[in-house]
Amino acid sequence: MHFKYLILTSIVSLISIQTNAQFFAVSANAAPDNMKSAAKKAFPTQKQNFPTVADTTNIYNDMLNDESDDLMENHPAGDIFNDNWSSERINPYKVPIQSMPDSVLIDCSDFVMPVTGGRVSSKFGPRRYRYHYGIDVAIQPGNEIRSAFNGKVRVIDYDAGGYGNYVVVRHDNGLETVYAHLSFVKAKLNQHVKAGEELGLSGNTGRSTGPHLHFETRYVGNAFNPATLIDFTEGKVFASNYTLTKRKNFYYQQAARTQSLAKYYKIRKGDNLGRIAARNGTTVTKLKRLNGITKGNKLQPGQKLKIR
Repeated sequence: MHFKYLILTSIVSLISIQTNAQFFAVSANAAPDNMKSAAKKAFPTQKQNFPTVADTTNIYNDMLNDESDDLMENHPAGDIFNDNWSSERINPYKVPIQSMPDSVLIDCSDFVMPVTGGRVSSKFGPRRYRYHYGIDVAIQPGNEIRSAFNGKVRVIDYDAGGYGNYVVVRHDNGLETVYAHLSFVKAKLNQHVKAGEELGLSGNTGRSTGPHLHFETRYVGNAFNPATLIDFTEGKVFASNYTLTKRKNFYYQQAARTQSLAKYYKIRKGDNLGRIAARNGTTVTKLKRLNGITKGNKLQPGQKLKIR
């Protein structure tokens, strides 16, 4: 509403200028010829195109009917560096998928590839015992890791059993990105960063089987597949204005929830299906169906069976 007030004030000023200009024009025409001549010499005239009352009225009406400033206030970046700001949690929003808008337009025009070189070694999606919420890019330690968009560093932390050294950046366009397994973090907490600005160096820290960058894209805390936004082969976004939708980007949530509820049992020496079923409150038939066990399969110590 501050924006509308400023526009209205400007319009009133324009009308006032126009009225005064018209008054002086009439007065000048009514003056004697000798006074007109003297005035022209003292004040050389230049043609002025003042807006008419009709023009300013149309501008005002258009402004009243235009809700773009309200939309800007509701844009995810409107209070992006104030609302739900936490330096301790990767997802401080806790917004369920059903509460998200059906679609939102994301400005990706400032995108810079977060790492140069490397190859995608692990995709977004289900793994055997858990869900993988990002994309892994295999890269040797010591390579520069850069911010994908303009934004502000929200989290810098270390997770020994997962991300290792990691950085979370909240971006001007409403997205957040996660950069994990870093060997060194250069960025500072609450630092404003430009797209392409160095955050740290690639590494192999935390739960990692080899040097790589684990990269995530999130919207109000919910991860979505970075490969739907970024062409990792070409090193660019698919569109400067990207439409994020519940149906396209968050379809996996049900599958991920189902997998998170799954339970596994590690086979011990001397175990058989009957004993395992009794110990876990299930049946041999269910164990066979969940694990694709046929008559010829043998149980091996250390093997994991899905219980539910």
